[in-house]
Amino acid sequence: MTSTLDRRRQSSGMFNLKMVDVRSRAPLRLGLAGGGTDLSPYCDQFGGAVLNATIDRFAFAHLVRNTEDRIVFTASDIGGEESYASLDEINLDSGLILHKAVYRHMVETYLDGRAPPLTVSTTIDAPAGSGLGASSALVVALIEAFRAALDLPLGPYEVARLAFDIERVKLSLAGGRQDQYAAAFGGFNYIEFLPGERALVNPLRAPRAHLNEFESSLVICFSGQSRRSDTIIQEQIDGLTAMNPETVENMHQLKEDASAMKDAILRGRIREVADILLRSWAAKKRTAKGIATDSVDRLFEIAMAKGAWGGKVSGAGGGGFLMFCVDPENRYRLIQSLNAEGGQASSVKLTFDGAEAWTVPR
Repeated sequence: MTSTLDRRRQSSGMFNLKMVDVRSRAPLRLGLAGGGTDLSPYCDQFGGAVLNATIDRFAFAHLVRNTEDRIVFTASDIGGEESYASLDEINLDSGLILHKAVYRHMVETYLDGRAPPLTVSTTIDAPAGSGLGASSALVVALIEAFRAALDLPLGPYEVARLAFDIERVKLSLAGGRQDQYAAAFGGFNYIEFLPGERALVNPLRAPRAHLNEFESSLVICFSGQSRRSDTIIQEQIDGLTAMNPETVENMHQLKEDASAMKDAILRGRIREVADILLRSWAAKKRTAKGIATDSVDRLFEIAMAKGAWGGKVSGAGGGGFLMFCVDPENRYRLIQSLNAEGGQASSVKLTFDGAEAWTVPR
């Protein structure tokens, strides 16, 4: 439903180009447990639940007036740039479709179709197909930048829902619902996805000592292999639509694991968290083919042999980042071992702020 303020902006085309120089960022996330239960039709019928935590990796966006009266989209981390003379030239069939879809939505919804000459540029602190929710964080960062530039009355729930609609509905990109909410809210969250397309974000009120211990035990490792999650996700959706007993049973297990891991974090039981990671990894691999690859299996075996307590991939699988819990006294040695075997491992810090935007000082 369009608010009175939104209608007023639509009719006035309120946008001061001279003042537009806005940056934003949205955090990436580790999908700890429950991933897949945020997919339709599972969450529509049974209700989904995920546990995720945002980390010190971000998607960044920047809006600035284009002095040549062009509409320019750039993504320097992937070497992409597109330039247009008018809104009519912008298509959503290929290229930087996330940038273009957000721009089109803002112009059509809030600017009465009047397309301002802007340069919309982005970067992401992770490779494509990382499994860290990067594409959704990028959409959230773009929306947040426009929200600030247009002074729109959008809270994190509205930003997350709009990001979901643009990605999953308008662009028909396969995926679940958790990434948009993680990026918009930030922090350590237990998120429930209920029938009727309702979402409920529950921040974990864990003692800081427990969060510090969990963070100190974490190792993340890029497998060196970006993954295409769409085929994996589609196989899961097909299994759920057909009510395949094995797929549904394993999704139930993943949802139970999200609740169990939440309780373990709240109690500071990090070894128990690691055990749940292992159990979830086993269940996840049974929901679709291709979730585990040779490179993922090799790094996983190395990590376990070098003292990791447990781990899993973040995201849909098929490559991307792995995460492990390990005795903090052994974390540095585990990172060295994984890097020596061709992985790209490091420690990681939890973050507690969601998407944010700011005006560049002149």
